[in-house]
Amino acid sequence: MELTEVSRRLLRENMGLNPGETLLVLYDETTLRIGESLFEAGVALGAQAVALRMPVLSRNGEEPFPIVSGAMAASDVVVAATATSLTHTQARKNACKAGARVATMPRITEDMFFNGPVTADYNVVMELTRKVAACLDAAGTAELRSGGCVLTMSLEGRRGIVSGGIYRGKGESGNLPTGEAYIAPIEGTAEGEAVIDGSFAGLGILREPLKLTFEKGLMVRAEGADAERLMAMLGGNSAARNLAELGVGTNDKARVTGVILEDEKIYGTVHIALGSNDTFGGTVAAGIHVDGIITRPELSLDGRVLVKDGKVLI
Repeated sequence: MELTEVSRRLLRENMGLNPGETLLVLYDETTLRIGESLFEAGVALGAQAVALRMPVLSRNGEEPFPIVSGAMAASDVVVAATATSLTHTQARKNACKAGARVATMPRITEDMFFNGPVTADYNVVMELTRKVAACLDAAGTAELRSGGCVLTMSLEGRRGIVSGGIYRGKGESGNLPTGEAYIAPIEGTAEGEAVIDGSFAGLGILREPLKLTFEKGLMVRAEGADAERLMAMLGGNSAARNLAELGVGTNDKARVTGVILEDEKIYGTVHIALGSNDTFGGTVAAGIHVDGIITRPELSLDGRVLVKDGKVLI
């Protein structure tokens, strides 16, 4: 199967691209062939397709140039195959507000196109993701156990978000490939410790588990071989230490690759993120959003176990 053939399927089945709609493809030097294939697939499907090559941005959650933001808001469908994530940016949020359907593909690889999470049955992924999001939506508290540590947080009043890979409705968005349900915990409520043993955005596959300590919603200490790299990435920005997200992976085809786009979607894993959450129900705009993957967690919502031993118990 050629790249363009996979791109055509994603645009048609996942994004619901129709003839005559405007399609904006964003890509950079890391995704040249993928960007071109998405553009060519859009033309083949009869869309008014435009491909815009961006410079590589410095971090996940960094805002693109205003000309890019404007083009996103003026399009029916936006696919961002870029080195860093535009998911948690005002540009993405404003594009959706204007009615665009947006798929973000941070650090997408050609291997993912032909193997792994892209090959999943997205009807199955969507069904499970909706159920998990409903559990997050209904919960008041969460307790996450990992590596002998416990992290608690409040979810009271926050909405569970579905990223099931099908974005055919006006203003819908998410990663592609995908498979996760996630939520923004209440700021200031995270207390305890979490052990990240898979990978971390911006760091890749971890050399050893990374232990994070939280007090009053902020990460106050990192321990492990990659701790200094993490702290350097966060810099002096206190908002970057906010516990921004709690998520559950729901894609049974996803693998540990060191690319967060895929890793955080692995069925039966849990991820937490630091930094911004204002684009999905939180109040913090940090200009950065980075996720860490826990491969064998136990997650309980209001005392009921949802994830354990690599399984989602629904």
